Amino acid sequence: MKDFYEAMLARDHRFDGKFFIAVKTTGIYCRPICPARPKLENCEFFPDAASAEKAGYRPCLRCRPECAPLSPAWFGKKAVVQRALKLIARYELHHTNEDQFAARLGVSARHLRRLFEEEIGQTPKQIADNNRLNFARKLIVESTMPLMTVARTAGFRSLRRFNDAFQKRFRRPPSQLRKTYINPHNSDGIDLKLAFRPPYDWQTIIRFYRTHFIPGVERVTEGFFERVFCIGNAIGVFQVQPMAAEPQLKLRVITEDPTILFEVVTRVRRMFDLDSDPMLIASGFAPVPLLSRLFDRFPGLRLPGGWDGFETAVCSILGQLVSAEQRTNLVGQLVRGYGAEVVHPVSGEKTRLFPRPEILAQSDLSEVKTTMARREAIRDFSCRVLSGAISLSEAQDPTAFRKTLLETKGLGPWSAEYISLRAIGDTDAFPGTDLILKRVVELHPDLDLEAIRPWRSYAAIYLWKGFADMLSKRKVRNQHDAVLQGNEFADRQTETGRERKRAGGHFVGTRTSKSTETRRAKRRSATPHPGGSRTTTF
Repeated sequence: MKDFYEAMLARDHRFDGKFFIAVKTTGIYCRPICPARPKLENCEFFPDAASAEKAGYRPCLRCRPECAPLSPAWFGKKAVVQRALKLIARYELHHTNEDQFAARLGVSARHLRRLFEEEIGQTPKQIADNNRLNFARKLIVESTMPLMTVARTAGFRSLRRFNDAFQKRFRRPPSQLRKTYINPHNSDGIDLKLAFRPPYDWQTIIRFYRTHFIPGVERVTEGFFERVFCIGNAIGVFQVQPMAAEPQLKLRVITEDPTILFEVVTRVRRMFDLDSDPMLIASGFAPVPLLSRLFDRFPGLRLPGGWDGFETAVCSILGQLVSAEQRTNLVGQLVRGYGAEVVHPVSGEKTRLFPRPEILAQSDLSEVKTTMARREAIRDFSCRVLSGAISLSEAQDPTAFRKTLLETKGLGPWSAEYISLRAIGDTDAFPGTDLILKRVVELHPDLDLEAIRPWRSYAAIYLWKGFADMLSKRKVRNQHDAVLQGNEFADRQTETGRERKRAGGHFVGTRTSKSTETRRAKRRSATPHPGGSRTTTF
């Protein structure tokens, strides 16, 4: 208990959300970074906010526990509980009843409630309701949104029910939390602050997105990430940028439908890996000296997620065995050729969304200047997503997900691991067939990746960051092309083509003639490949 108290006195943001302090004399519980400094004898410590509330404490108005990054301890120990909590965090329970929700997890509602009571002390519905109220409180404090709109955004159909639930949870009406009133009709959108545990390497993750952006949909600079999105029938745009000297990112959302804000915030947090716990990862790396040194050398690396699992997977297919620049061109052709045209919410200009699976599944993809094998791979993947054979939900077994991907035409081991890492946030995916990672393993045979499970995805990020330039055969034109990409396009055995035959009977990637190979060699020597040399060709 003394260690927790000392961590609280330090107000170290690295501990934010990892535990909570309840003050017996006030009946309030706080984050470790709260300015309050109660005496040790008056403190009680809890692993999560739910435990503190179950014990009868109410959340602090100063530090606002609902804003803390999620803790790994919150996700429970049982796989069913972990999957259920991920679905609840995505508002999935709000759109169905408990019986249907439990059926998605393969258990009965009664059994699921029992598991939650054992692990967390609250039922799934109680957690879902608390999530709604937490987000409502965040909107009240950080935005100028009218209270009726806040209630609708939080999933309440009437203001009276919202006020009653809010009063019961926070012991005061919503109106008392809003200190000032500003005109809610703000053309600049809604600004929210997204907390994370430092350190956080913004420059590395934003440079990754700069080399992996979707033309016409996303705009990325060193200082911000911006994209147009569609959730349901709602069109919007959001922008993310760092806040100076604060362990937070600033999110600005512009949309006419505020009810999608919770979904937007959830996706952005996943994209920028804001709930990651650097101290937990450092502890996981401790048994492996090489990874410990890399962690100290490059503090704050995060896993770059995707806004949408489907588009992340399709972009990964188009990026096989081509440079980052070529990948961007191919993705741009796909968006321009098959993406739905919409009006930009800010500029009013016409722009496009990333094409949906129902469009790609039925198209010949002739607008995309890539191989027939990749086109077939995209169509097959789209059809499997539409049929339900492939689920892109985070609440699934990552091992089973990767196995399902391998059953798709044109997807090999590298693609399965990479898509699992970026599309569903699999922290244990490891693209071991990647050229850089293979060379690292050869140079360091004592590198025990099994000892760091389930953090092998972070190991891949750190190994790419530390060794991409050193182990590349050719000098990289832009060193940041290889930072997180880690030569992702090299040495993958032409996954989209090794099982596809050309019209003349040749496999993609095999030698067809001496003259063809000579032309390819000239092109390769004229245009260096980011991150190193390719081992197979088209």
